[in-house]
Amino acid sequence: MSNVFILDHPLIQHKITHIRDVETGTKMFRELVDEVSMLMAFEITRDLPLEKKTINTPVTTAESNVIAGKKIGLIPILRAGLGMVDGMLELLPSAKVGHIGLYRDPKTLLPVEYYVKLPTDIEERDLIVLDPMLATGGSANDAIDSLKKRGAKSIKLMCLIAAPEGIKLIQENHPDVDVYLGDLDEKLDEKGYIIPGLGDAGDRLFGTK
Repeated sequence: MSNVFILDHPLIQHKITHIRDVETGTKMFRELVDEVSMLMAFEITRDLPLEKKTINTPVTTAESNVIAGKKIGLIPILRAGLGMVDGMLELLPSAKVGHIGLYRDPKTLLPVEYYVKLPTDIEERDLIVLDPMLATGGSANDAIDSLKKRGAKSIKLMCLIAAPEGIKLIQENHPDVDVYLGDLDEKLDEKGYIIPGLGDAGDRLFGTK
């Protein structure tokens, strides 16, 4: 089954509290999401392999560690996932960025891809799917399906907050995908909103209703 990691670093938890606050305006909300994403990037890349490299210091020659050539791909789910990209790129500037846009047909309830643009070598990359809210899990589940159909072999999912219902869906359908969270909330309400949640992440990021 998927491993679920709640990143309980005090800085992450402190900033998520302010992200949740209804009094936090659009500008500050964007900045906080950016900062939390950067802090989460630090944790989600903890298992990157290292290799030795010979360098010259000002004093002598030394063997020191560098990341062992792993290729990273960031895949935000449109549109709210865009708010997490810049923070990730602060620590992973060489990562390639793909995009997946999905909606559900109101009649069939089946997922419809309206936009997919991915690095050409996703099968060689460690992919990190970015979605601030894991509520029912439907969008993340469909995005992961889409990546696997195109040859992706290594996928992680990173969310600011999640509901148990979304976690359950990902664990059932994608037991090979590790999930990284800022926090795990109580439940979904009758409209599918995470409780206590933070409202609509896309609206709060982009100042829409």
